[in-house]
Amino acid sequence: MLTKRENNILKLIVDEYIHLAKPVSSKLLCKKLKCSSATIRNDMKSLEDMGFLEKTHTSSGRIPSETGYRYYVENLLDRGKMKNADMKRLEIIFSNQQLALSDCISKSLQVVSDMTSYTSIVLGSSSHENLLKKIEVVPINETEITVIVVTDKGHVKHKVVKLEDVDLDEVKKTVDLINNLIIGTPIDEVSIKLEYDIKPIIGKYVNQHEQIYNAFYHVFTDFTENNNVNIVGKNKFLEQPEFSNVEKIKGIYNKLDNNDILRKITSTSKNNSSDIEIYIGEESQIDEDVTIIKTSYKTKTDKGTIAIVGPKRMEYDRVINMLEFIKENIER
Repeated sequence: MLTKRENNILKLIVDEYIHLAKPVSSKLLCKKLKCSSATIRNDMKSLEDMGFLEKTHTSSGRIPSETGYRYYVENLLDRGKMKNADMKRLEIIFSNQQLALSDCISKSLQVVSDMTSYTSIVLGSSSHENLLKKIEVVPINETEITVIVVTDKGHVKHKVVKLEDVDLDEVKKTVDLINNLIIGTPIDEVSIKLEYDIKPIIGKYVNQHEQIYNAFYHVFTDFTENNNVNIVGKNKFLEQPEFSNVEKIKGIYNKLDNNDILRKITSTSKNNSSDIEIYIGEESQIDEDVTIIKTSYKTKTDKGTIAIVGPKRMEYDRVINMLEFIKENIER
């Protein structure tokens, strides 16, 4: 059990390191706690011996260890109120009645990423749980169209497709054929249905069927592979000083690009709870200098996970408040 002063020192060191990204010196702590430098140094040494602090090779200051961050999160974190600026920007999104739920989630996580300089991840329902409701096409110019895919859960995805010398009426015939024959099919089975149900007969209805069929096949394949994982602000890692090593960034990016790893990370739960969960350092399964804070949401028609990924010295209180606000608004 730490003494009151040790708790204060550890909290100050974590708070300072979160904002400065530099080892915290005893001199700085003396100013804030109004204690002698000898007393502060002794307590810092004691916290280091207990595994809460680490000493870097390049400085006499200390930084929090993984154990120190965990103790801070579980015992010292001062949640306070959500920042007004954070709340207002998120409220604007969820008050927009024109946005589908999936768009609200994506936009809110984009806002969080922009404001915090961390990476956001949304893991939605699996492709098998999303049924095709309809597809639409919107012409952009003479050679490009936007294909819009809508699921029964309200997910909307769009992809720009380039078609050379294709009549728009032929495209509309293909859309009608798909809408008539494979509506209600799980998204991850649509490509198979296209292959076995649409491909053999499309030539009877559509003259330029080969190019059009291939375009729609690739749209649905892309939708299936990326439907339930959305990453926002992956490059935010480059803004953090602890990720200046090229090989370290490559390793992190490789894991963030692997949907199987992301599903495993975001679906893992310590206590099968929908509450906020925090995975620090090695627990993150991404990198020893990374923290993941996540929570799950559930509505009448959908469920998923939202997570914020950043350095171990992330603003824990701010991120937790944001995630709780987003979760509450999704479920409302």
